[in-house]
Amino acid sequence: MTDFLILLFGQLMNGFVFGMILALIAMGLSIIFGLMDIINFAHGAYYTIGAYVALTVMGFVDNFWIALIVVPPALMIIGFFVEFVFLRPLYGKNPVFSLLLNFGVMLGIVQVIRLVWGVAYRPFSPPDALSGSVYLGFSHFSVYRIFVVSVCIGLAILVWLLLKKTSVGMTVRAAVDKRDMVKALGINVSAVFTLVFGIGVALAGLAGALAAPFIAVFPEMGLQILIESFVGVVIGGLGSFRGAIVAGIIVGEIMALTTLWYPEMSQVAVYVFMAVFLLTRPQGLFGSKI
Repeated sequence: MTDFLILLFGQLMNGFVFGMILALIAMGLSIIFGLMDIINFAHGAYYTIGAYVALTVMGFVDNFWIALIVVPPALMIIGFFVEFVFLRPLYGKNPVFSLLLNFGVMLGIVQVIRLVWGVAYRPFSPPDALSGSVYLGFSHFSVYRIFVVSVCIGLAILVWLLLKKTSVGMTVRAAVDKRDMVKALGINVSAVFTLVFGIGVALAGLAGALAAPFIAVFPEMGLQILIESFVGVVIGGLGSFRGAIVAGIIVGEIMALTTLWYPEMSQVAVYVFMAVFLLTRPQGLFGSKI
C-alpha cells in the first residue's frame, strides 16, 4: 500500500508540473482571446521556438540561466512582428481570416524550424544546480520540476498583478469591455493589442524553454501540447485568466492519473472529460473574460 501511495504521489506531482506548463501556455491563449478575440493556432509553434531559442543560447554560452532570460524578450519581439505585420491588417474583418492566418503561421514556423535546426531530436539537460531530487516526506521529487512549478506560479502572479494592479492592465481590461470608448479617450488600442499579443507569445516561449529538459526538443513538439492547452482554455472558460490556470492543472492531473492506471487512455480521457464537463457547464469553470 505504501508503494502505491508513493507512486500515486509521484504521479500527482508530475501531473501538477505538466498542468502548470499547460497553464502557462493557456494563460497566453486566454489573454490574447480575451482582448483580441483571436484563437491563436500558432501558439504551439511559439512554444517550440522558445525551446529552440533556449537550446541555441545554451550552445553559445552554455548557461541555462542566460538562456531562460533571453527567451521571453526574444519571443515577445517575434510576437510584436507577427501581430504588426500579419494580424493587424485583419482587425475588423471576418474572424475566420485571422484563424486561418494563425494556422498558416504555425505551419510556416514549423517549416522554418526544420530548415534552421533540422528534424532530429535535440537533448536538453537542466543545469547542475537543479539536478537531483529532494525528499518530500515520504518520496523524492526532482529539483528541476519544483523549480518549474515555482517559476510558473511566480509568472501567474506577475501577469495577474500586471492585469489587475497597473495602469497598463487597466487599459487592457477597459479595451476588452469598452473598446470604442478607450479609442475615444485617445488611447492607442492597436499598441495595446501588440503588447498583449507579445506577452502571450512570450509566455508560450518560456513554457517551451522550461519544458525542454523534460523531453527532447523537436520541430513538432508544440502541436500536441497546443491541443491540450486549448482543452484547458475551453474547460476554464474562454478568455478567463484564472480559468486557464485551474483548468491547466486539472488537465495535467487527468493525464497523469490516467497514465498511471490506463496509459492507452491518457490522451482520450482529457477530451472525454471536456465533453462531459461542457454538457453540464458550457461556459466553462469561469465563463467570463479577463
